[in-house]
Amino acid sequence: MMGKKTYLKKLTSKFQIPSIDVGKELEGSTPPSVFIGSWNYPKVYAGPMISTVSGDTTIMDTPEAWIPGEKNQEDIITYRMSLVRGKNMLGVTELDNRMVEKLQEISLASSSIDSEAEFWKKPRGVSFSEYQAPHGPSAILEKFEIDNVRWDRELEKVYYDTDLKAQDALMDLHQKDVPFSHMQKAFSVGTMGVDKRRRLVPTRWSITACDTTIANQLLKEVKHYDLVDVHRVYEFSSLNNYYAVLILPTPWQYEWMEAFLHVLGKEKLIFSDYENYNGKKEYSVVGGCYYTCKMAVLEALARQKIQAGVVVLREAYSGYVPLGVFNVRENIRHAMEQPYHEFEDMKSALAYIDTRLKLPIDSFIKTSDLLQDLLKSRQTTLDNFFK
Repeated sequence: MMGKKTYLKKLTSKFQIPSIDVGKELEGSTPPSVFIGSWNYPKVYAGPMISTVSGDTTIMDTPEAWIPGEKNQEDIITYRMSLVRGKNMLGVTELDNRMVEKLQEISLASSSIDSEAEFWKKPRGVSFSEYQAPHGPSAILEKFEIDNVRWDRELEKVYYDTDLKAQDALMDLHQKDVPFSHMQKAFSVGTMGVDKRRRLVPTRWSITACDTTIANQLLKEVKHYDLVDVHRVYEFSSLNNYYAVLILPTPWQYEWMEAFLHVLGKEKLIFSDYENYNGKKEYSVVGGCYYTCKMAVLEALARQKIQAGVVVLREAYSGYVPLGVFNVRENIRHAMEQPYHEFEDMKSALAYIDTRLKLPIDSFIKTSDLLQDLLKSRQTTLDNFFK
């Protein structure tokens, strides 16, 4: 069967969305936004993302605001295609480089910044990825200037504390409700961590690093709480996705399953991965979605002061466009804030989820590791499960 990475590569390559037309000179505002590539690491292409619009462009790079603001896929793509990526090749440890200093200023900013850019050539192309939000055309920078910047106070404190470990900085910011996208950008340009260990981190890697770091710390906390006493189902739909979160009265274990239904054609594909109480050592075969969902669920468990097993089912439908893992993070966060349905046993909970899915629940069970183990432990077979 086709792996998820291959499938998503095929999916992202099919989008023929025209990029915004800009010349070799650009005046506009950065939301604030930066992008660090991963190609050729430890030398990477790094630079700002600048809108063709001047003024408050914050919404263009604040994924946390999109679902509460009822933005649809077209709104988000329009925002993102309006961002022009400037780039220069930089070593990841070159933090005293003037361009890096400007990128740090941008990432620590509390609001949009007026910017001017001159490119070597006219910016071209677009970027779609399963990891980060898409963006418009890109080109090598010849010149880049920004107006005066006012820093976010919480990010500024972390920047100046060069004895604070990056993981402690991230948890401190998380506890103070600094938006995930803000701390991730600041992390990616080397503004947190012990002084000598700071470096540029590719955007794609920094998203998973921040999700994983926060999730690991939250999990330590959650494992001290009592088990939830009933089965719960949380759910949420947006951006051509449906999510169901099954909460189980067991010690921590976690499974992520995602189905892509008729997105490219007639395909019905399910990808999954899981971990038991002791966690996962190797990188997930389903990529960044696994970690970002785990973080969002653990946020809710920590907030409710409960421990549970968690199985998450996602369906992506025709019309779905890969917009980055924020899609999963923010949808799961919203699911966990909805009123939940309560069930006495797993059979009833799964029967309810079955009424909400387009694929039969059996298809997910056959793909699942955790559900099959739990069903076997209850001496229930797939054949008689729904009889």
